[in-house]
Amino acid sequence: MQANRPAVPADGPAIRGPIIRELGRADYESVFADMRAFTDARTPETRDELWIVEHPPVFTLGLGADRGHLLSGPGVPAHDVPVVQTDRGGEVTYHGPGQVVIYLLMDLRRNKPGGKLYARQFVNKIEQAVIDVLAAYNLAGERVEGAPGIYIAEGPRRGAKIAALGLKVRGNGCTYHGVSLNVAMDLSPFTWINPCGYSGLATVDMRTMGVEAPLADVQQALAHALVRHLASTEPAPVSSPVSAPEAATINSN
Repeated sequence: MQANRPAVPADGPAIRGPIIRELGRADYESVFADMRAFTDARTPETRDELWIVEHPPVFTLGLGADRGHLLSGPGVPAHDVPVVQTDRGGEVTYHGPGQVVIYLLMDLRRNKPGGKLYARQFVNKIEQAVIDVLAAYNLAGERVEGAPGIYIAEGPRRGAKIAALGLKVRGNGCTYHGVSLNVAMDLSPFTWINPCGYSGLATVDMRTMGVEAPLADVQQALAHALVRHLASTEPAPVSSPVSAPEAATINSN
């Protein structure tokens, strides 16, 4: 795997925190294969890594995904967006240009500040990092109980999804897959699926919400917010003002 820019420690040479790698725009299937190969080969001494990437258009399916959520017929134009089966949890989602994707290749059993992380704590920290980044751009995001990801918290678009989360947690505590945040996308492919298995679930990006931000800036902001939260001994706050059943996006084996 060749990074487009040098890998750098996320939090300086004094702390052995995750390495941040910037992959630029890269095909989903090749990065998926690289994530699995990295996780297969890692040892207890392997440094954790965050991979920042932007994908060409692709639909991805979780292990238990229902292909019926890939829509066809009236309102869905002919298209050549590929569909890739993955080993994460959850249903169907879309990745494409203008979206921040960060893959978290972490060892949750490794000693960290405050001890090892559990999967639910891990998800909370990822979600809080997204909420913090949105807040920095004056956007309010919120969690939805039972539906990992982040949703718009205020205004006429409240409840629209702006960030998605899908993880694989192996039995040895090592993780891959990660989080995506919509920045400035062509959102129409989200209408060609039932995002996360929900018919009619609205999907937005930061541009739709009135924020014009360079993708690279949001990539760096989210990567460093993730590093801060993963290094913190404080639990991420959990707020679930809305309830909605959704297929879990975490898969453990």
